[in-house]
Amino acid sequence: MKLVTKTTVKTTGNSAYQAIKKHFEKTIKWEKTVKKDEDPEALHQMRVGLRRLRTAISRFEIFLSLPKSVNQKSIGKIGKVLGSLRDLAVLKELLENNYQPHLSKQEQKSLATVFSDLAKHRQIAATHMQKIFKHEAYKDFKHELEDWLAKPSYQVSASLPIQQVSPDLLLPEISQFFLHPGWLIGTQVVDGDLLVQADWTSKELEKELQIQGETLHSLRKQAKRVRYQMELFSDLYGETFATEIAEVKNIQEILGMIQDSIVLNDWLENIFFLERQDQLGGLSLLLTENRYKLWQQWRSLQAKFLQSETRQSFRLQILQIR
Repeated sequence: MKLVTKTTVKTTGNSAYQAIKKHFEKTIKWEKTVKKDEDPEALHQMRVGLRRLRTAISRFEIFLSLPKSVNQKSIGKIGKVLGSLRDLAVLKELLENNYQPHLSKQEQKSLATVFSDLAKHRQIAATHMQKIFKHEAYKDFKHELEDWLAKPSYQVSASLPIQQVSPDLLLPEISQFFLHPGWLIGTQVVDGDLLVQADWTSKELEKELQIQGETLHSLRKQAKRVRYQMELFSDLYGETFATEIAEVKNIQEILGMIQDSIVLNDWLENIFFLERQDQLGGLSLLLTENRYKLWQQWRSLQAKFLQSETRQSFRLQILQIR
């Protein structure tokens, strides 16, 4: 005799609650360590936790009745302060680990000025961080979200099955990702076909990045949003969906490394002005070479994701829920 088993339907409210609880707890877990300002990894983990929490709230807030202080804007303000401190740490790590060992002794001495400037900005950012933790807005956000998790409140639509609504939540973000103007940097239309330009010199790339650097950085941020939102629903899909998440992560990371190099380059220019070429010519050359290598990696991904077949595969996977 065959037994009939009842399949448990996971509602959108269930999914929202679990995601918010998971990322809130992971965020708060690091708070005490971050306040001590002794562990860069703790700062990184709390920042990532806030980003993921913000993503969860942005996707699910239409299904929830959240407290007034719990919103994307309030989380964004906290994340921005932590982000400023983290970004300075990343610049310092890049200089120390990726570039300083390859410089002449004279240039290594010149870096002392850069490290001193970074330290000053870091102190300012650390002060802002301590203030944000003491601010009533942060305390309200934290306590009100804890209260909501203890007694959640939902909109009527939260009772819909998550399998039913996930494509409608994901597809708009995917569309914005694919329509972002950053994909078109370094392309041209030939006989109706969109082609990735393959013959840029390093000098031509540098000129283009001066003009289009912010657009490329914006695409990187959009890739991050898409990745985090796809990961919210990864348990609904199979291996192909996981592979697509990994590809988006790869895009995010390569564009992130290009952006880090651009930011570091701008930082040096602000410190040394016209003297940089004399004092850190070797470092400038290394940064330029690094950006050119990263650009070659980016061109391959760009060409792949400009293909209609790649984009259509992404769209279809979002519709193929297990």
